[in-house]
Amino acid sequence: MPNIKDILDEAGIEVTSGNKKKIDQAIHQIVDIPYKDCPTIWKELKQQIMGDGASREEFIKKLKQAVL
Repeated sequence: MPNIKDILDEAGIEVTSGNKKKIDQAIHQIVDIPYKDCPTIWKELKQQIMGDGASREEFIKKLKQAVL
């Protein structure tokens, strides 16, 4: 089962103390869940990254655009 580290690695994003919050906020924005709503975000994120390959690729593309 893929996890967020796998997604970040695939996107070429290294988590640092300086960008951790930005990454978290970007994930919430992409999934359209209010920031800091952790239980809901992880449930939705798992559905997106476990879904079809197109959904996963679209998520990674959006994450790279938001963070890099």
